[in-house]
Amino acid sequence: MEHLEELRRRLIVSVLALVAAFAVTFIFRDWIIEILKQPLPSDWEGDGLLTLSPTEPFFTILKVCLWTAVLLALPVWLYQLYAFVIPAVGNQSRRLMLVVVAGVSALFLAGVAFGYYVVMPIALTFFLGFGGDLFTAQIRAGEYFGFVTTMLLASGMIFEVPVAMLALARLGVVTAEMYRTQWRIAIVVIAAVAALLPGGDPLSMMLLMAPMLVLYVVGIWLAKTFAGTPLWDRETWQAEPGDGGPASTVDRPGG
Repeated sequence: MEHLEELRRRLIVSVLALVAAFAVTFIFRDWIIEILKQPLPSDWEGDGLLTLSPTEPFFTILKVCLWTAVLLALPVWLYQLYAFVIPAVGNQSRRLMLVVVAGVSALFLAGVAFGYYVVMPIALTFFLGFGGDLFTAQIRAGEYFGFVTTMLLASGMIFEVPVAMLALARLGVVTAEMYRTQWRIAIVVIAAVAALLPGGDPLSMMLLMAPMLVLYVVGIWLAKTFAGTPLWDRETWQAEPGDGGPASTVDRPGG
């Protein structure tokens, strides 16, 4: 019951953080819309973003504000999640928790910035210019903002690769040596992920693969430096029989 009460409290805080962030983004909606339109090519000859129904402008703005609010509320969500998973946190651990949350949030924001300043302009230039004079490009507002927000959120998640690798290493599921020996499989997975992202063109794919490969190397270093004991070696934590401590109760395979 105590855990359920704590979970309820942290969910309420998370929801309130999202509501507050949504209120802020809705107030500054015009400014946010203009920022998201900046990656469009400067020489694009379109007449602006189109809406095809009376309700589309309203719901498009709501979606943009919601996704921007998720971005703003992310640090609060991460803090609440980490605080719930790690019970009985002292002062020193709480400071460490803040450092972890700040690091994860900074990586996510770095990924969003990379997608906004590097990937998006190149991807939009490629797609809008493809076909030359064969087509008259007109962009629907809902589809454009859906494309942009999906790409930026995906770029942010990509930059969390080292954190995920470190988490698995700390849990003992994998080791740094396993990451190093399986680098070929990692490259194939990275290429597949980059190809499945909204951009899809070869240049955007290469631009997304480059930081992912660098982040994979960073993840190997983090796993090597801060890894926990592998699951298959944790029997060694138990005291040996006859030394005054409890013997291991884990049976070895076949024993």
